[in-house]
Amino acid sequence: MDILIYLATSGLVVATLLPFSRHSHWLVRGLDFPRLQLASLGAFLLLLQLIFLDLAEPDGWSIVAATVLCCAWQLWWILPYTRLWRVEVNASGDIEPNRQISILTANVLTPNHEVRKLMSLVEKHQPDVLVTLESDEWWENQLSGLEVSMPETIKCPQDNLYGMHVYSRLPLHEKEISFLVEDGVPSIHAILEMPDGTRVRVHFLHPAPPSPTENPKSAERDAELIIVARSVADSDQPIIVAGDLNDVAWSRTTRLFRKLSGLLDPRVGRGMFNTFHVDYPFLRWPLDHLFHSNHFTVRSIQRLPAIGSDHFPLFTRLSFTPANAPKQHGLNADDNDESFAAAVAAAKNADKTDVPEPGLG
Repeated sequence: MDILIYLATSGLVVATLLPFSRHSHWLVRGLDFPRLQLASLGAFLLLLQLIFLDLAEPDGWSIVAATVLCCAWQLWWILPYTRLWRVEVNASGDIEPNRQISILTANVLTPNHEVRKLMSLVEKHQPDVLVTLESDEWWENQLSGLEVSMPETIKCPQDNLYGMHVYSRLPLHEKEISFLVEDGVPSIHAILEMPDGTRVRVHFLHPAPPSPTENPKSAERDAELIIVARSVADSDQPIIVAGDLNDVAWSRTTRLFRKLSGLLDPRVGRGMFNTFHVDYPFLRWPLDHLFHSNHFTVRSIQRLPAIGSDHFPLFTRLSFTPANAPKQHGLNADDNDESFAAAVAAAKNADKTDVPEPGLG
């Protein structure tokens, strides 16, 4: 038993230390994902150590100390996404409908054909904007009925798991589809006009993940997030960035995105809202995101029921309350963050000027 405990503890230490390297290989970046699972494993190992190890020996306490430190480090990353943390975005008390906006994002999974489930959620929740990811021409045809009540559309059907569609009840201006870093991986950019006339700059993203079957490194995903973050950071417009970022909320990359952009995460202090994977409850992570400028407060955020995809949809309702802006603060980037971000973007020949800036033209 002692040998098994030593081996398992060594594995936990390695899994905890590897992400410090900032190496972009998918094996390293993938260890950003299971921080909750690693913390749970550490807690279980700690129990075994206290029961089976001879704590009269210095080695026993060394193993215990290493495990405690690993657990503490993993928890440091995930605790902001629990109710134990202070919220980053204030709850909205404004019930004026003309000052609210609701967005439903859904990675539909291209081979999934259970379109009725998604349509039912749209009928029930009546979002102002529906964003579908991994939607191809079949999905476009099946969702065409939405255009009666959601006539404003932006369509980019693809059969490579990176198609995107936007359906909106509200006017969309300066619509643009861009391929920021990789051919075949689109992003959508526009100005969304709220009922009270407020114009909101929106960016919908779905960068490719680091994985053995797609990009062996996270460089492409990271570069896309970085240049979008640096683009919106220069603006004082109301801004929303949403989509499947193929990254967890607590990773270094997403944290860097928040630092560079200055955008807020309404999940902080409210919960993880794990949207992937539907079929494996113990292996669920928050991959679908919505970030916004401090012009907004949150009315509600919820994970919706499964639609046959490997992702749950995410439904968020915000209130436009700019008077609250000085009361809400996100993360700040330091010089190391800026230099690292610049190096990542330069490595992929990507620049913030590549990102459309609707509303500024």
